[in-house]
Amino acid sequence: MPDDSDGELEGAGNRSLVTSNTGEIVQVRDVEGGIHFHYGSGGRGHRPLQPPRGVRGFVNRISELTALDELLVDDENLVVYVISGTAGVGKTSLALHWAHRARAEFPDGQLYIDLRGYDPGLPVSPDQALERFLIALGVPAAAVPDDVEAKSSLYRSALADRRMLIILDNAANNAQVRPLVPGSGQSLAIVTSRSHLQGLAIRHGARRRTLDTLTEAEAVQLLTTTIREYRSGDDPAEIAELAGLCAYLPLALRIAAERAASRPSMPLSRLIADLRDESELWNTLSTGDIDEAEAVHTVFAWSYRALPEETALVFCLLGLHPGADFSESAAEALAGGNPRQVRTALDQLTGACLLEPTGFARYRFHDLLRAYSVDCAQSRLSQEEQLEAVQRICDWYLRTSYDCALTLAHDTTLLFEMGEGVSPFSDHSQAARWYAEEKFNLEAAVRAAAGTGQLLTAWRLAAVLERIYATYNHFNDWRSTSRIGLDCARELGLRAEEAAMHDSLGRLSRMTMRLGEAVTHHIGAVATYRELGDLANVVKGLNGLGWVHLFQHRLRDARSAFSEALDVAQELDDQEWLATVLYSLGYTCAQLRDLDEADAHLTRSLGMFRDLESRLYESMALTATSYVSRIRGDAGASLALATEAVSISREMTNRLWEATALLYLGKAQRAAGEPGPALVSYQAAAVICRQNGDRSREAMAVEGAGLAYGDLGRDDDAVDFHRQAVATHRQLGDRWKLAKNLVNLSRELSGDEARHCGREAFEILAEFDDAKSLALRTSLAEDLA
Repeated sequence: MPDDSDGELEGAGNRSLVTSNTGEIVQVRDVEGGIHFHYGSGGRGHRPLQPPRGVRGFVNRISELTALDELLVDDENLVVYVISGTAGVGKTSLALHWAHRARAEFPDGQLYIDLRGYDPGLPVSPDQALERFLIALGVPAAAVPDDVEAKSSLYRSALADRRMLIILDNAANNAQVRPLVPGSGQSLAIVTSRSHLQGLAIRHGARRRTLDTLTEAEAVQLLTTTIREYRSGDDPAEIAELAGLCAYLPLALRIAAERAASRPSMPLSRLIADLRDESELWNTLSTGDIDEAEAVHTVFAWSYRALPEETALVFCLLGLHPGADFSESAAEALAGGNPRQVRTALDQLTGACLLEPTGFARYRFHDLLRAYSVDCAQSRLSQEEQLEAVQRICDWYLRTSYDCALTLAHDTTLLFEMGEGVSPFSDHSQAARWYAEEKFNLEAAVRAAAGTGQLLTAWRLAAVLERIYATYNHFNDWRSTSRIGLDCARELGLRAEEAAMHDSLGRLSRMTMRLGEAVTHHIGAVATYRELGDLANVVKGLNGLGWVHLFQHRLRDARSAFSEALDVAQELDDQEWLATVLYSLGYTCAQLRDLDEADAHLTRSLGMFRDLESRLYESMALTATSYVSRIRGDAGASLALATEAVSISREMTNRLWEATALLYLGKAQRAAGEPGPALVSYQAAAVICRQNGDRSREAMAVEGAGLAYGDLGRDDDAVDFHRQAVATHRQLGDRWKLAKNLVNLSRELSGDEARHCGREAFEILAEFDDAKSLALRTSLAEDLA
């Protein structure tokens, strides 16, 4: 059976290869019963435990905890439970306390997200929340869909066979929550909100529990439990009075208790008098009766005014941080003060319950306290001082992200320079840890920079982050920040920077199969770089454009773009880009069956990569050379070259390039009459691609397995694998690969179904005019006659 399964080497030639160290070894000697492709949507073994720790000394809420415990034996397949109540009533504390208590009941883990529905900043969108959850569930970033509905469907599928707890904290409305509700199954979502969210009851059968303020006795117990290790002899009547001034709200009670505990020698009556004075001050600024919200504000102000001057200033500034949580280092940058003073302030704010620790040297605000912090900043600081603080934190994110990119990213060529500085990262793992902790603050920092008029900073940060996002396939963040960067460059009238964002969006569009958009972006970038005389970026843009054409299987357009790039690269005499473009052009010529020209370019490229000691790109050139040898009928040479390519990619621990090399090894093994070993190679490639979210190359591996099964005379298995490949390429919208797969499927089938597949392939192939497409179409015409 003919093998027309060669396709584009996705991602090659763009100097941004993705690395993953997740390995899986497949060893098979003889294929008798067959090889089964067992791999999930990212790892059933992922057991996230995301909820932060609960409050210290949790007391009361016995009936509410009992009601939550009863959910564990619920026979009605409940999937969502809403805890509603006023601000500061303890909804989050209750949910987190129960989550930790019930951890063993959810063996597949617990997810948590603060939706920031009432935060002064932007709330977390369902799209953002779903992406975080899917990655936590083991879905590779590249496999996370763009569309919210598709994300939600994948999320529910990932939860279908799991028993997990999902805490959706601080939800503003039904729309923010609905896509995050599990489908039918054993998982449970607990939602906390100031709203009753009646729509969840109507649509998802949610149960609701409204959390009331504590009774006087419960409030007194909370105060007593918190202060008893630090104070003694307080009058019970005064403790009850203090509880009343806090409106029996747990958040206010804990802050008041911490202040009392921190002043053990001060009579409680004095603290109460101070709080009453604060209450009167707040009352003069309000209208109507003092309600619960005013009581909370009073306690905040009472605690805030007791802070040392330096700590109070840090409290004001921290509310200006653009993200949901922040590190000690970010706080130091934001405050712009002495690191020791800032660390002392963080300790004091945490001790006063004005900040919540979320991990080692990381903190967050309760949403009410963040709002109060912002109010304090606006009343205490001038607009210029606030702007300077935001500039400091955005500059810190830019500088640190730049160092992170230099440590993590696979492609730092043509990245602007920021001058000398000591990197905070000593190795790759440290940089990766910082990125994991700060990932969800980085887009917020770009938005904050753009929103405060720091347009150049916003562009520079977007340009740096693109290198990190490309390394990890974090496409959604890449798209949103690059679009902001593009808008900023346009507003500034900076043409080179605008072209860089077009180039970035072009690569992103190619990687996400938005090929029409990719062509537009790359053409725009190349035109601008030509006008500016920036030859290095002209080469980069033309190379990118050529690969988009290859993805479209527009081979002549690809050769034209690469030939142009080669002329410029030779004029520039940049050896790395010259070797890269020679590889791209050689591979394209092989696709066009211009084998002598392909040989010439690839031989030269391979030699240059070896001279440059660029081992990974040497592996890339070897796979293409193996392809040419196979087309020429030299199966032995093809097999040797592909084997060497696999060895190098493993040596360099680049898993996705290893998968590509394995694909070409499988093809060479089939050509050498070794379908059994080919199946092993295809399975290993498919596993790697699935783990890394590369659905296109995964489908190519599945297609290869179908061809190998056909070689072995196992037609039913061949049909199953070809059907899988057809379905994936149809979903991806890859017309050329879909047509090839349909040809393979038609030749394993018979009767009307075979003719139907053949006719569809015949019609699709009419869209292409290269020799390989014409040959396939001619062959199909004979089959259909």
